[in-house]
Amino acid sequence: MQPRTWVTGAAVLAVAAATAVIAGADGSEVVADSEPPPTATVVKTNLVQTVQVSGTLSYGVPQPLTVAANPGTITWIAPEGSTVKVGQPVYKVDNVPVILWKGSTPLYRPLKLGTKGADVLLAEQNLAALGYLKVKPNSKYGTATANAVTAWQEATGQPETGVVEPHDVVLAQLGPPANLAGNGGLRIAMHTLAPGDRVGSNTNNEILTYSGTTPLVVVGLDVAKQHLVKKGLKATVTLPTGKAVAGTVAAISSVATVPEEGSDDPPTVPVVIGLADPAAAGGLDSAPVDVALVSAQKHGVLAVPIAALVALAEGGYGVQVVAAGTTSYVAVKTGMFAGGKVEVTGAGITAGTVVGVAG
Repeated sequence: MQPRTWVTGAAVLAVAAATAVIAGADGSEVVADSEPPPTATVVKTNLVQTVQVSGTLSYGVPQPLTVAANPGTITWIAPEGSTVKVGQPVYKVDNVPVILWKGSTPLYRPLKLGTKGADVLLAEQNLAALGYLKVKPNSKYGTATANAVTAWQEATGQPETGVVEPHDVVLAQLGPPANLAGNGGLRIAMHTLAPGDRVGSNTNNEILTYSGTTPLVVVGLDVAKQHLVKKGLKATVTLPTGKAVAGTVAAISSVATVPEEGSDDPPTVPVVIGLADPAAAGGLDSAPVDVALVSAQKHGVLAVPIAALVALAEGGYGVQVVAAGTTSYVAVKTGMFAGGKVEVTGAGITAGTVVGVAG
């Protein structure tokens, strides 16, 4: 018999063991070792290949909040790091609160009895969600709408006019694509103005920056690896505490970031990963994390430790099957390598088959 060699990954390790070769009844080579080899069992399992990358835990890229405020003096702004939910004040001008509403249609005119349009529908949807409007929202500002607005104004400390002015509310598109996770509201990142500053309605005023309320992970992925990820792909995020948290790719940018001139770093694309358990991030505002992205996986395949592979003299690979005190080499076809295991198929190879493992 020509010599066999054991394969561990890409390395080929010679086995120095005294063996006697006997012809089996089926023509296979039956080898009686002077000592029984270490063994492992063929298992039916799931194999998962991952790509290890670095990421940053944060609340997303802060966005500027620019509004045409009612002329006056800012008297209060929600504290930095705080969360403002829909229906709560974001800031105050002349001590009158400006309330957060959800939506993307700008309010550009006073809304009052008889007004019709998409902006009316947006106002009614917010009033209904907050419990003030008791009828189904539509695009016409009727008596029910005016009554709901008056009740809302009374409850929030605004002048009770029954009319919604554009400067009465802050509109924010909560959820993708504004990098805000969910509909929980806004997280105040930084104040751009301060109490005592003057604002006016003839120009847009940047009052603060905000982000989402749910922590997420942003990875700058090498563009050469972009083909490995897609939206919905599973990931595992290891936090600075050492805790591993499941995640899912939520968004992949189509715009690459080019490194500074003279840098050896490759171009990257931002990949956003949502956490299955955001609370696991604790109070971390920003921190480096390790991310394992699932690049490929197979379910219910037969696998053995990589160290069980044997390079056959005639080419290809096999495993050393151990049964009834004897061993025989069986040729196998290899599939996916992952997690120290390799997928194998071959004649007589089933779950529970005992195979030799290189010591």
